[in-house]
Amino acid sequence: MIIRYVFGVVLGAIATFALFMLMQALIKSDRSALTDADKYRITDFVRLQEDEDLITKDRKPKPPPPPDEPPPDMPRPDFNTSDVSQGVDIGSVDVKVDLNVGGIGGFSSDGDYLPIVKVNPIYPRRAQTRGIEGYVILEFIVTKTGAVRDPVVIEAKPPGIFDNAAIQAALKFKYKPKVVNGEAIDVAGVKNRITFELSDG
Repeated sequence: MIIRYVFGVVLGAIATFALFMLMQALIKSDRSALTDADKYRITDFVRLQEDEDLITKDRKPKPPPPPDEPPPDMPRPDFNTSDVSQGVDIGSVDVKVDLNVGGIGGFSSDGDYLPIVKVNPIYPRRAQTRGIEGYVILEFIVTKTGAVRDPVVIEAKPPGIFDNAAIQAALKFKYKPKVVNGEAIDVAGVKNRITFELSDG
């Protein structure tokens, strides 16, 4: 037992001595610390990013749309004859209204009355839905100012269906008044036939 203890102590002393000798050898080595700036230089490598070319786009605004084309010129009615006929197409029901204008007595050379504005009558809804057609003959006075006064229904077929529509339209008519000896006069007994027809389309 004692021999084992003595052997362990001797072995430990040898190992300790060997370690001290190794440390001493390392300390006395010829290598020195990197403290001399003249002999040693440390180079730092820094990577620089290359400048990237910026891609620019020139964005031009879209050109404005072309202007809408003006509506075509409407043909002017010819009022040089004593009998004026006018066809009218009203709305989606495709209604044709024929206006025939006539007067009592002949036209004088001083200046006869002439229609200037013709307003399309409104086709009555009741007649339109039932497919009723007909006509109205009105008699009225063309005044000095060219307006229509006192329209009266003198004939209608069928009676009472288109009377009001024809009268309301006639009140909006405008005429060039009749001139006698340089003065405008009223013309009574002017007759106007308004025909209400539904087209096939």
